[in-house]
Order: sequence, then C-alpha cells, then structure tokens
Amino acid sequence: MAGDKRAERIAEFIRPLRVEPGSKVRLSRDFDPAYRGDVLRKKDGRELLAAGVTLLADYQRRLAAQNTYGVLVCLQALDAGGKDGTIRHVMSGVNPQGVRVSGFKVPSSEELDHDYLWRYARRLPARGDIGIFNRSHYEEVLVVRVHPEHLDHQRLPASARRGHVWARRFREINDWEHYLTDNGFKIVKLFLNLSKEEQRARFLRRIDRPDRNWKFSAADARERRFWDDYQRAFSKVLSATSTEWAPWYVIPADRKWFARTCAAAVLAHTLIDIDPQYPTVSDERRDDLLVARAELENEAPEGAPADPYAAAAEKKRQKKKKKKH
Repeated sequence: MAGDKRAERIAEFIRPLRVEPGSKVRLSRDFDPAYRGDVLRKKDGRELLAAGVTLLADYQRRLAAQNTYGVLVCLQALDAGGKDGTIRHVMSGVNPQGVRVSGFKVPSSEELDHDYLWRYARRLPARGDIGIFNRSHYEEVLVVRVHPEHLDHQRLPASARRGHVWARRFREINDWEHYLTDNGFKIVKLFLNLSKEEQRARFLRRIDRPDRNWKFSAADARERRFWDDYQRAFSKVLSATSTEWAPWYVIPADRKWFARTCAAAVLAHTLIDIDPQYPTVSDERRDDLLVARAELENEAPEGAPADPYAAAAEKKRQKKKKKKH
C-alpha cells in the first residue's frame, strides 16, 4: 500500500511535465522554465531528490538482477541547460557498473559513413542496465535542422534530401523507439527547458569563475544567436515525437535543484512502472544454498556466531521489541 501511494505521488508530481502525445507544443506558451509546482523551498527539493536517489538505487539493483529490461535516458538541452549536473546528482546513488553515459558531439568520418541512427544504436544499454545519452539522436532533428548545412556532411543521396526531410526523420525515430520498447527497452526523454535570461547568467558565471572557464567557448555565445530557431525546433520535436511508448517530459531548468528532482522523479516513475523483481530461486538451488550455509556455519571460529548476519538481524529485532515495551 505504501509503495502504491508513493507511485501515485510521483505520477502526480510529473504529470504537468509530460507532453501529451498528439498535442501541438509551443514552448513559450506551454512550459515555464521557472515552474516549481508546490515545492516552494530549495531545502524541500533537496530532501525530495535524496529520497528519489535512494529509490533509484533500490530499483536499479532489481533491474540488474532481473536482467530483462533496459532503460535509455535521452537528455536534451541548450548549452548550460544542466545536463552534466543532472546526471551527476540523479545517478549519485546507483551502481556505476550498471550505468553508462554516452556523449555525442560532431560525428566522426566513420559515423558519417553510416545512417544517422547508427552511432546511437551502438551505444544502447544492455538488458539490466541504464544508458544515458548526453545529447541524443534528437540532435539529428534539432542542430541539423537549425543548421541544415550539416546535411551536406551526411553524404545522403539526393532522394533523401528531397521532400519532407524532418517529417520523415520524425517517423523514423518514432518507429525506432517503438521497436526498442517492444523489445523491452524503456525510453525516458527529458528536455531541460532553460530560459534565455538564465542561460545568459550561467554563461557569465562560467566566464567570471576561473574553475568554470573550461566549460565555456565563444561558440556557445554564437549558438545563442539562434535561440528562436532552437525554440521552434524543440517545439516541433516535442509535438511530433512524444508518443505513448516514449513520451517527452519538459523539465523546468531555471532552478537546478528542481530540475534534478524532476528528472529523478521521471526516471523513478519509469522503473516503478517496470517493477523489476529479484529472480526466485528454484527448490534445487535452495537446497544447494542450505548445504553451503551449513558448511560455512561449521567453519565459524570459537566464540564467533555461526551466522554473523543472522545474529546481527536478531539482535536488531530484539532491540526494537524491547523499545516497544
């Protein structure tokens, strides 16, 4: 019952962030980068994030043990949107062996020799794992759309450049994601929605602080000139590719603490929906474990408990019982 209530609270918390499949999105009208729901204080947000990180750690262990589903997290944002910080904070409690982060920059010559989804398909997570794309296949309908000259580098035949290029790519991406989900790979799509003024302030902070200079380049400022083009491109992407099998969530990113809390909640919602379980042990396997346990208990040194773990658990149980009385 407690788990059901927790799942309901998380679902209610992220509902305003979800892009309803089939809806027509205009970012400036539909999503506020400064939105923070009913979470009024940063302290409350930190407590919620901590709870979310603990929840994720538990479900990630189950996901790995079950080894049936995989999870792909696609993070999209404009420069200074907070992708790196979101990954660092939200995934702080999980086992790094079960998580792989992939960043996608300018495609290499080898990557340009293949179809545009090839380099992303190569980095998909295995079953039991969580894969994070820091920028994703959506670059192919965002950056490439804002800068169509990039199509020249993709060595496409003339027929692939005629007609409705972007509508065709939206269909191909939707079909690819549908194929992945049909095969047990859940897709979590997060757009960190930053305001233009907050981006300006973060750029200045990177310039003013020597330990942040490495995170800023003149190219970032030049790309800012295309702000309106990117807003239109993101609106088109959200409208065309938020599907029932892989919906988009628009994360208000002006407050980093709230953005991280929202990202953790969406990922937790996905894992709760999967509800991975630890594998059950067969009777034969259970008999083997009991034999091994007896052997290990017989090896206990003099004065040591036969089973230290069971002894500690019993001590804890007795202590709780004593407190009640």
